[in-house]
Amino acid sequence: MLVPLAAVLGALAISTVLAVLAGATPAEAAAALWEGMVGTPYAIGSSVNVAAVLLLVATGFLVAHRAGLVNVGGEGQICLGAVGATAVGTMLPASVPAVLTLPLVLLVAALCGAAWGSIAAGLAVRRGVSEVITTLLLNFVGAAVLVLAVHEEALLRQPVTSSETLPQSAPLVEAAHLPLLGVPDSPATVAVVLALAAAAVASLVLRRTATGIRLAAVGQSRPAALRLGVPVDRLRFSALTTAGAGAGLAGGVLVASAPHVLDDGLSSGYGFSGLVVGLLARGSFTAAVGIATALGFLVSGGINLQLAAGVPASITQITESLIIIGVAGTAIWSVRRSRTRRRAAPRTALGSTATARTEVSS
Repeated sequence: MLVPLAAVLGALAISTVLAVLAGATPAEAAAALWEGMVGTPYAIGSSVNVAAVLLLVATGFLVAHRAGLVNVGGEGQICLGAVGATAVGTMLPASVPAVLTLPLVLLVAALCGAAWGSIAAGLAVRRGVSEVITTLLLNFVGAAVLVLAVHEEALLRQPVTSSETLPQSAPLVEAAHLPLLGVPDSPATVAVVLALAAAAVASLVLRRTATGIRLAAVGQSRPAALRLGVPVDRLRFSALTTAGAGAGLAGGVLVASAPHVLDDGLSSGYGFSGLVVGLLARGSFTAAVGIATALGFLVSGGINLQLAAGVPASITQITESLIIIGVAGTAIWSVRRSRTRRRAAPRTALGSTATARTEVSS
């Protein structure tokens, strides 16, 4: 634990130096970052909302990863989920009750994300195309679909009444808005409850059911799983599609949160940050919750860092990248160290056996 902690502290130290070079003192930068993360109930609520979105993406990633697949397409899947949720949330009559409207909006978002993920899943299963390449490239297509949707009045753009009309959708009907948690002066929504529930269900399925065992078998060795009669292709397809559903649901959460409109800056890198959470969690949903929370607070703190201290918010992205490199590097170091120990163990055992034989014979 000490080595990864040292990597995190090193990343923070380098980021502090960058903040100083940007014109802020370390004290000013630290104060602005802290204020943006936990300084007010509003800051805490915003951080929790971001963490919920990251956890939804990471949950889907971990499901696919259990089957040996890597979903890099969170950005595109978020975009498609948000487009689908907006299409439903702006067209439903206001008379439809929230108990039907909100679940329908989120369900459509998840289905759109799953459909987008199924493209890469089908190519991987039927044609053997790497899902890393296809999901990555589909991000650009998904972002283009979102931009097209909010710039064309025939699609989802709000009616243009003047040259100042923003390229965004009309607001979702009130019944499609995510309810607040009820914390005073906090924008935290029930998205955090939804994300935690999704992570808990996914963890239960992967660890306590036959489906989870089969997915693990596929991830460990596809040839061995085939010999055991496991439906490898079907499981790989469903795992990657489920990852798309998680990211699509995250897109639905984003558009159902304030200001309840779809614009071309909706995603803001949440897909890639969710990917980071999934990679660093290394298969643990408990770790994913903690990492998503930490990154959520870091993202919110970076916004205030720019507003209060005049430091570019991109420094928080640099911090995130340095933490990833440091933690990944320490993981590689740990693996190599354990391999070295395992190789040395037989030699030590042989030496001990030879010494024992010598003592017995003497």
